[in-house]
Amino acid sequence: MKILNEMSLSFDSRSANEGFARSAAAAFLAQLDPTVGELNEIRTAVSEAVTNCVVHAYRDEIGKIFIKVQIAQGNIVIIRIRDKGCGIEDIDRAMEPLYTTAPDQERSGLGFSVMQSFTDSVKVRSSVGHGTTVTLTKHLSLRLSNG
Repeated sequence: MKILNEMSLSFDSRSANEGFARSAAAAFLAQLDPTVGELNEIRTAVSEAVTNCVVHAYRDEIGKIFIKVQIAQGNIVIIRIRDKGCGIEDIDRAMEPLYTTAPDQERSGLGFSVMQSFTDSVKVRSSVGHGTTVTLTKHLSLRLSNG
């Protein structure tokens, strides 16, 4: 898969930065002229992944969140959200709907389910004590110009 363009950024794991992350990804992907629906789906999936870093990866401390957004041939978007937090012990269990490691914070445990419903694929790689990388992939519709 040939990468045509990409951007990377990092920021503190503060909930105030969730909006920045989803807006930055959406602004970069605007060059593909996605539909409003596609853009909203990407924004929501990115927001959920960043929220997981803030709430679960770093818990009560501030760490760095790293995002890389790539555009590949065929209007394929690849978004990697990475942290260097506590990692996930059981990825399969963490991806189950309604499972959360922060029930005291009234979390619904639907983050991965939301990501899966708004993207074509969600891959999670994690190492306990070293962090997690979530890779979201979405194929955007090809919009033809009227000119």
